[in-house]
Amino acid sequence: MIQQKEITLPGFRRGYHLITRTIEAELPNLPDAGLLHILVKHTSAGITLNENADPSVRQDFEGFINVMIPENHRVYTHTCEGSDDMPAHLKSSVIGAEITIPITRGRLNLGTWQGIYFCEFRDYGGSRRLVLTVYS
Repeated sequence: MIQQKEITLPGFRRGYHLITRTIEAELPNLPDAGLLHILVKHTSAGITLNENADPSVRQDFEGFINVMIPENHRVYTHTCEGSDDMPAHLKSSVIGAEITIPITRGRLNLGTWQGIYFCEFRDYGGSRRLVLTVYS
């Protein structure tokens, strides 16, 4: 059986935002065993799993990826949408736009320190849509 829901996140400032509780609140009753697939329907945002306790980890993600993929690099030709746009596309491809999480005993089977990060790569990307698909 497959259940699917599209949700809209509010606009976030650029950065890595812990949304585990938001996702859990939007899910239907989960099966005893299955999978949750999450797709970000945008080319300048991403989603990943990582440290859910210390907010400095999210700051370090932001700092490191900005060094790795800087704004205003001389090789960019796609510049008409602002200096944060092309780097946002690259960051989205590096981090990824989808994740899959196992469901066990009716709950997301995440590690003790894992949380779901929504990654906003634009200075202000506006509201963002996610597709949540539960496979059982």
